[in-house]
Amino acid sequence: DSMLNFDLVLIMTVEPGFGGQAYMPEMASKIAEARKFINGSGKNIYLQVDGGINTDTIKSACSAGADVFVAGSAVFKAANPAEAVEILKQSAVQGLVS
Repeated sequence: DSMLNFDLVLIMTVEPGFGGQAYMPEMASKIAEARKFINGSGKNIYLQVDGGINTDTIKSACSAGADVFVAGSAVFKAANPAEAVEILKQSAVQGLVS
């Protein structure tokens, strides 16, 4: 097969360069478009988002179609990083059902 195969597609949801930036809500349409393309391909491809992911924005990104999340500040600036990860997971699930 001469086509390239992908395991993961990454969409930056902030301007690349430094941590702590706010999630750009307009990226939800790009996430949804990528998810539609991935689903149409029939391939098992993860859709990852990176930038501004927190308990609020993970819901939007998840409901738009992302299934892998990079969360820096939301985890590493939390008083309890392990608890922050669990809360993010719960919030992502809420995004699936909303």
